[in-house]
Formats: sequence, structure tokens, C-alpha cells
Amino acid sequence: MVKLMADAKIELDRIDQKILALMQANARITNLELADKVGLSATPCLRRVKRLEESGIIERHVTLLNAEKLGLNLMAYIGISMDRHTPDRFESFEREIRELPEVVECAIVTGQDADFLLKAVVRDMRHYEEFLLGHLTKLEGVTGVHTSFVLRELVKKTELPLD
Repeated sequence: MVKLMADAKIELDRIDQKILALMQANARITNLELADKVGLSATPCLRRVKRLEESGIIERHVTLLNAEKLGLNLMAYIGISMDRHTPDRFESFEREIRELPEVVECAIVTGQDADFLLKAVVRDMRHYEEFLLGHLTKLEGVTGVHTSFVLRELVKKTELPLD
């Protein structure tokens, strides 16, 4: 049985874990298929899924797209350094960075020269240059940008470990 963080009010048994694993692999699985694979009837299975959604363990259901087939051929990890480490500066940056569609992930990090680490997806180098000069370097407080381009992804998973 998996116990959650102190603020969570739900414990996961093996069936919950199996439900989560199957839904991570295929969010479009029908409730009937899911129930069959975890050894429940449809109604109790649906109740478990609803409980997992209401608890916040299941945040949302998404469709994963193929970036290359959409012409988004360049991925970059971008370290951003800020001039001041104040709550208002960070809040402003966070608010503005959420508006940039090229940014698919953003985290505050430690252990580097950067304050934020972004993952961005763009069409090509010209698009990256427009994104960098037209948006990133214009954000208030940004003093440094360090970019590493992805040559090839070796591991690309969306599933979280449940063991």
C-alpha cells in the first residue's frame, strides 16, 4: 500500500496502482476495459477513478502530440538567471513565462548558475532566435540565458513510477 504526502487523505492499494498505471499508459482506456484489466466490475472501478480524480492524484487527461510531425523540430533546455531573488521578481517571471507557448516546462532550480530551467520546443533555429530575442531576453529581471539543444531524446516517458 502506498501512502501519500501528509496533506493527502487517500491511500493507494494495488488495484488503485494498477488503475493509475493503465491510465498513464492510455488515458483513453474505457472504464469497461479498465475494470476488466484490474479485476473489478464497471461501477466500483468508476468509483475508484472518480476518487483518484477528486483527491487530485489524477490531475487531468491529456493527448500527447508528436512534435516533429507538427514541424517542431528543435528542443532546448534553457537556464535563466535573474537579477534579484525576490518574491515579486520571481512571481512576475512565472506569470509571464506561462504565457509563452514554446515553453512546455519550467522549474525553479538550485545547484546551477540558473534560477529557472525551461524546456522549450520550437520549429527551428530561426524560431529559437525569435523566441530568445523577442521574448526571453525582454522579460523583466532576466540577466542571463544559457541554452543547451537536444540532439536526441534517449528516454521520453510521461508515466510516473508507482512502486
